[in-house]
Amino acid sequence: MIVNATDIDHGAGLVVVGASLAGLRAAESARQAGFAGPITLVGDEFHLPYDRPPLSKQFLKDGAAPDYHTSAEELAALDVKLRLGAPATGLDPASHRVRVGDNDWLPYQKLIIATGASPRTLPDMPDLEGVVGLRTLDDALALRERLRPGIKLVIVGAGFIGSELASSARDRGADVTIVEAAPIPLVRAVGETVGQALAKLHERNGIPLLCNVQVEGLIGTTHVEAVRLSTGTSLPAELVVVGVGASPATGWLADSGIELHPVDGGVMANEFLQTSLEDVYAAGDVVHWPNPAFDGLSVRLENWTNAADQAHQAAINAVAPEDAKPYETVPYFWSDWYQSRIQFVGTAVADEVVFASGDPDTDKFVALYRSGDRLVGAATLNEQRKIMKLRRIIAGKGVWADALELVNPTEKKS
Repeated sequence: MIVNATDIDHGAGLVVVGASLAGLRAAESARQAGFAGPITLVGDEFHLPYDRPPLSKQFLKDGAAPDYHTSAEELAALDVKLRLGAPATGLDPASHRVRVGDNDWLPYQKLIIATGASPRTLPDMPDLEGVVGLRTLDDALALRERLRPGIKLVIVGAGFIGSELASSARDRGADVTIVEAAPIPLVRAVGETVGQALAKLHERNGIPLLCNVQVEGLIGTTHVEAVRLSTGTSLPAELVVVGVGASPATGWLADSGIELHPVDGGVMANEFLQTSLEDVYAAGDVVHWPNPAFDGLSVRLENWTNAADQAHQAAINAVAPEDAKPYETVPYFWSDWYQSRIQFVGTAVADEVVFASGDPDTDKFVALYRSGDRLVGAATLNEQRKIMKLRRIIAGKGVWADALELVNPTEKKS
C-alpha cells in the first residue's frame, strides 16, 4: 500500500528513512529476521525503490527501462508501508519520532537511517538551463532527453559517474569533454597509480580529459553556452553535467543530537551500525563505521554492494539484537566504461601498488596493493575471473605471495 506523505500514521514500529537500495534491503531483512511489527519506508522521491548504477550506463545509452527493485504488490506482501514524495526533515530522539515533510511526525520503536548521499554542486554558479546533475531517475530522464548526436557536452568531474556518463554519451553521438580539478582522477577510490591508468581509457577512446583544471564560471544568458576554465580558455557547451562527488544526506539530522563526522557530516556508528542515539541504526552511503576487516579502520563506502549488505546487517541488529553481529566487509565495486569492466576490492591505502599482470597502457591488467606482507587491495581491468578470488585472500588476511601466485601461477615468486 502506498500512503500519501501527508497522511499521519500513529503506529510505531520500524521506520526506515531512505527508499533506495539500502532502505529496501533493511525492510526486507527485518521481515526475514522475524520482525512482525509495522514497517514504514520513507522516501523523498515518488518512485518505488530502483537501481541507480544503470542510470549512467544502459538507461542513458540504450533507453532501457528503469530497473525497479520491487513492486508495490511485493511490498504489500511484505506488509511494508511506503511514505513517498516527502523527505525526512527532522528527528526527535526524546519522543522517538521522525518528521516527514513540513509537520508530519512519525513514531518509531527502531529507526534505520539510509538516506544515502546528495550530489555536490559547483559554488557560485549562475542558474542556467542545460546545467544538470545525475543522481536520481528524474535527473537521468531529463538528461536522456537532452542527449543527441553532435551535442557539445562538458562533464565536470572524472569520477566513476562522470566517466560512465562520458562512455554512454559518446555512444549516443555526443561531443564529450571531461574537466577534472584534481591532477589525477579517482585517487580516493583507487589511488594514484591505478587512477592514472584508468584515466588513459578516456584518451584511448577519443574523449578529451582535462586534469588539474578548475571550472571558474559558466557563460550564457538563460542557457549555458560555454564553460570558463582556470587555464584562461573556454569550452563551448550546450549541456553541462556536474559530477563532483556527493556528501552524506544528513541535513535533516542537524538538531537531533546524533554524532556526525566532523569533516563530511556522515553519521557515526559503532561496529554494530548503532548510532549515538538509542534505537537508531544507519546503513549505506551515509554512515561511517569501524570496519573489522581492516583492524577497525573507520570508513564510509559509496557502492552498491555495501549498501545492500550493510542494510541487511543493520536491520538484523536493530530488530533481533540477540542475533546482532559486527558488520565486516572487504569493499567491492565495479564500473563499466567503453566496453571495459573495472573492478576493485579492499582498500587503496597501501605501501605499494604493483601491476602483477598487464600494464597501465593496456586494456587488461591486475594491480595489487600491498601493506607490509599483506594483500590489502586489488584493481582489475577486464579480468573478471580473478577479482573475487583476490577478495577472498584479503578477507582471510592472506599474504602478498598468495596474491602474486594467483595472478601469475606459472612464475616463481621470490
